[in-house]
Amino acid sequence: MTKSVRIAIDAMGGDHGPEVILPGAALALAQHADLEFIFFGDEARIKPLLAANPRLAAVSSFRHTDVEIRMDDKPSQALRNGRRTSSMWQALEAVKKDEADAAFSAGNTGALMAMAKVCLHMIPAIDRPAIAVLWPTLRGESIVLDVGASIGADAQHLVDLAIMGSAMARIVLSLARPTVGLLNIGVEEVKGIEEVKAASRILRETPSADFDYRGFVEGDDIGKGTVDVVVTEGFSGNIALKTAEGTAKQISAYLREAVRGSFASKVGYFFARQAFQALGDKMDPRRVNGGILLGLEGVVVKSHGGSDAVGTARALEIGYEMVRDQLLRKIQNSLSDRGEADAARIAASEDDAVRP
Repeated sequence: MTKSVRIAIDAMGGDHGPEVILPGAALALAQHADLEFIFFGDEARIKPLLAANPRLAAVSSFRHTDVEIRMDDKPSQALRNGRRTSSMWQALEAVKKDEADAAFSAGNTGALMAMAKVCLHMIPAIDRPAIAVLWPTLRGESIVLDVGASIGADAQHLVDLAIMGSAMARIVLSLARPTVGLLNIGVEEVKGIEEVKAASRILRETPSADFDYRGFVEGDDIGKGTVDVVVTEGFSGNIALKTAEGTAKQISAYLREAVRGSFASKVGYFFARQAFQALGDKMDPRRVNGGILLGLEGVVVKSHGGSDAVGTARALEIGYEMVRDQLLRKIQNSLSDRGEADAARIAASEDDAVRP
């Protein structure tokens, strides 16, 4: 019998807490019968929800916690007040103790990142974590990282992001060798800051068997789906993400306004409603909800704080896929291969330097 995937859930995180998170878990369970859950949070709110859903209760356990990390808590404050005793920390610690295969939270992103680094630690050779998200494109979906875990990046960190993002793409997008691009202000090799250009040189000089590096991509290439994995540092990645989310809401508002504009437009909508529905489905942020915190010695899923049960279920399913398809092992194998390639490149350059 296939081993189940157990996810430890910070049930108090997000804007809605357990009243949305538990129904989301129930939806995920309906898609993956081999899921199990450990819920951490307030007994008075969680126990009645479990009692109302016997199927979910049958595959779940519960542990009461007294401390809830607020969405406006600073990471340092969350670590000081919520370490060891909060629902967020307890979910992460369950992964550390091998009681769960992945941790899930819709709570404070900065607090989750800080706690995850302290509790789970970083993968050897990775200095900083990254948040990777699915991004709807004209070709389907792409992976974009980092979208806000840390600000700034040197060349080696960008190379590490390419390795980790491609490992995720091989799982989520079912690609044997995904294409990777570095986000830049132009596709010409002379453009961009030195760290980005240096990362591009490294990726070109040491090709990987795990991904196909395609060079620089620009902002409009993200939506086009020009490459399967778009790599950038967290500052520009977060701006790109928030801009895309805002643009999607703006277009939706324009469409609603146009449909209500006149009798003729209402008639037109009646005949084109299936097309509008298809457009709405493609633009639905719940479909791609769930960021993965990469670089940690454990699988951690971050859901959007305002997501509903459907979006929560999708984020849990992404976590399920990361565990089932062994994301951490894929990243570690890729890092090992990259290290060997870098050593060979350095040795070759040293030989060239001493050769008469």
